[in-house]
Amino acid sequence: MNKRKVVIVGASHPGHEAANELLDKYDDVDVTIYEASHFVSFMSCGMKLFLEGKTTGQDNVRNFAPEDLAKRGGQVIADSLVTAVHPENKTISVKHTDSNQEETVSYDKLIITSGVKPANLPVAGNDLENVFLMRGYGWASKINEALHDDSIKNIVVVGAGNGISAVEAAKLAGKNVTLIDAGDRPLGNYMPKAFTDVFEAEFKKNNVQLLMNTKVEKFEGKDGKLTTVVTDQGNVDADLVIVTAGIKPNTDWLKGSIELAKTGYVQTDEYFRTSAPDVYAIGDVIWPYSIPGNVHMPVPSASASRHEAQYLVDHLFEAKPTRPFRGLVGAQVLEAFDAHAAITGLNERSLKFLNVNAAIDVYEDHLRPAYIPEEDNPKVHVYLIFNKDNHQILGGGVLSSYDITAQTNVLSLAIGQRLTLEDLSEQDFFFSPSFDRQWSLLNLAAQHALGWAPFDR
Repeated sequence: MNKRKVVIVGASHPGHEAANELLDKYDDVDVTIYEASHFVSFMSCGMKLFLEGKTTGQDNVRNFAPEDLAKRGGQVIADSLVTAVHPENKTISVKHTDSNQEETVSYDKLIITSGVKPANLPVAGNDLENVFLMRGYGWASKINEALHDDSIKNIVVVGAGNGISAVEAAKLAGKNVTLIDAGDRPLGNYMPKAFTDVFEAEFKKNNVQLLMNTKVEKFEGKDGKLTTVVTDQGNVDADLVIVTAGIKPNTDWLKGSIELAKTGYVQTDEYFRTSAPDVYAIGDVIWPYSIPGNVHMPVPSASASRHEAQYLVDHLFEAKPTRPFRGLVGAQVLEAFDAHAAITGLNERSLKFLNVNAAIDVYEDHLRPAYIPEEDNPKVHVYLIFNKDNHQILGGGVLSSYDITAQTNVLSLAIGQRLTLEDLSEQDFFFSPSFDRQWSLLNLAAQHALGWAPFDR
């Protein structure tokens, strides 16, 4: 029996999930993943824990090992850079970087999960020694080595989004840390001001120097090694810079063969089909359909991309899929020191690009009933974004020094099911004074957004 040959580009979360799903659900498939990196497959989302010494080792911070897939009947070929797609004859060009050999590989179905790359700042000096990025196995190794280098004392982090992970790791390593961002507040693209004020206080409490509304103009050095970050607000001494100033799609190799959007991401339909027959794309390399946004937009999430992979494999061999992909909500955790937040759905930044009549409501309270002493009753924050016309919940988040991040999973479910404030306010949840109040925190947040009288017990 001839097996159907499925080629996957990228041993990422969606690539891994797609391979597993294919081998689980079909007996007649030949599954091969081509991965450009030598190491398969480092989890950049676990980098913070690795840098803080909270993992069992760098080589264990991975989704899977090649031998794991081999046991299931698939294969991963590392050090293999896919350089081109040839839809007209259903082949790809592969360069094996360890041997410098090139190969043409055929496919019946091609799944692109090449993801994104970290973006460096387009300024002079960005190629100096000790100007680092923060994504992937190689950069994790370099940052970890630098954090254990006593000669590196002053670290500058550029980008107050994902850069907060680098800030905390550097402070825990005993470094002097400066955080630079062009925005007016850290994490301002993600959360309302009541939330970012808490993070700003955490940074100041931990002696992180904040330079907001600040633009990096160039990096300067001596003998090829970084010494200074030059900004429009003055110079900052630096032994190391960690740039976390965004990402860009890894799609240059697709130009001319697969249709790309103006943003550079792969253009797909509601079935993840690209412009080429039998070629599909999932994960961070595309903009999937957002349920609360009702448009295709970035939803960078490992778990979200696995949902895409699961759907795609279920319908991969159908002439026309029986249903379109239902869409995603998207969620992420944002932590720094004693501030633990999780957000989901739309945020203030995405609202600026969408034609939605939306409002944001912030609710502040204590986690447990009033008879619990302050020292055992942490403050909690919830924000809800909702459509003012019909009260549909579009986004939200929670924040506390106590870990209540799992509450955001409830908000994700509410958004995914297109529930309203009224639905959330009436939903029945458990109660125990060890964990919450007589009304659940999310009940109270919805009631607050609806303008109900406060519950004061």
